Amino acid sequence: MALRNIRKYGDDLLRKKSRKVEKIDDRVLTLIEDMKETMYEADGVGLAAPQVGILKRIVIIDVGNGPIVLINPEIIETEGSYIDVEGCLSVPGKQGKVERPIKVKATALNEKGEKIIIEGEDLLARAICHETDHLNGVLFVDKVIKDVEGDK
Repeated sequence: MALRNIRKYGDDLLRKKSRKVEKIDDRVLTLIEDMKETMYEADGVGLAAPQVGILKRIVIIDVGNGPIVLINPEIIETEGSYIDVEGCLSVPGKQGKVERPIKVKATALNEKGEKIIIEGEDLLARAICHETDHLNGVLFVDKVIKDVEGDK
């Protein structure tokens, strides 16, 4: 495993659409392990492959219950909405209020290539949306309703 460099706001790669993972091989599994290590080292809740310079549809999320790996995630259902503060490892020192669904249902593949359905509420729903946005070249700053006071 290795720590990867996290791309920062202004890097053109963060604005590109990621490609679908066609095959889960040793390279993909190594990337996933590196992403976990990088996310935990940076004290993050989620990390998408484009944030470490790889345009593949892979995200890692951990809202406190252990890591969740989503390969080729697709949000298939949302419910409600609420506004809360978000930040991003690729946009250090910046936070803003963003509207997101309260509940999200998504399909994806796990590390074994098995199709899974994940349902999340509150922070998990927010993280799924935030990380899936990264795969489409969208950053939370694009959706900020109001900046949070005291930003650097």
